[in-house]
Amino acid sequence: MASFFKLGLALAVSTGSMADTAQQRVTEPAELVFGRADSEIALKTQVLRDIFGGENFDWNADLEKGEIRFTSATKVVSAPVQVIGTYNTLDGTFLWGWDHPSISEPLGADARLAHQFGALQKLPLFTTRKVKCTEEQAWNFTAVALYLSGAQGAYRGPAGTTMVFMTFGEMKISRSK
Repeated sequence: MASFFKLGLALAVSTGSMADTAQQRVTEPAELVFGRADSEIALKTQVLRDIFGGENFDWNADLEKGEIRFTSATKVVSAPVQVIGTYNTLDGTFLWGWDHPSISEPLGADARLAHQFGALQKLPLFTTRKVKCTEEQAWNFTAVALYLSGAQGAYRGPAGTTMVFMTFGEMKISRSK
């Protein structure tokens, strides 16, 4: 029951019209956005952990359907997915989802909010298509996109030597078959 209470709490963090809220958040001062983004990603990551209650889970993102699925022995959590970008572990570069050749335009919407925020704040790391950065900075980019969009969670999934940084929307929870 506690997990579902926390889930409800995290979902309540993002209220109101998402489009209006996103546009308001994009114009907030950078220090405020960064602080809120750090807090929100920590809370929402804990919610996903609490849903699985310590169980190991696998993940799968279907970019054609625009869906991410987390599957454990007892639960399946699915949600609409957005790709914030990909981090190349070999050269330490992040390629933004707002202009990624492998990401369809609809799946780059949250990344485009981060780009819009970066343009307003004059932050080259958010407006340069491919940037040299650390994996921690890639998480920070994802946290900002999560906060700006009101996404319900974020995940980083390995794909070979690349890490795919994603946000996801409203979660549907069911029992594993």
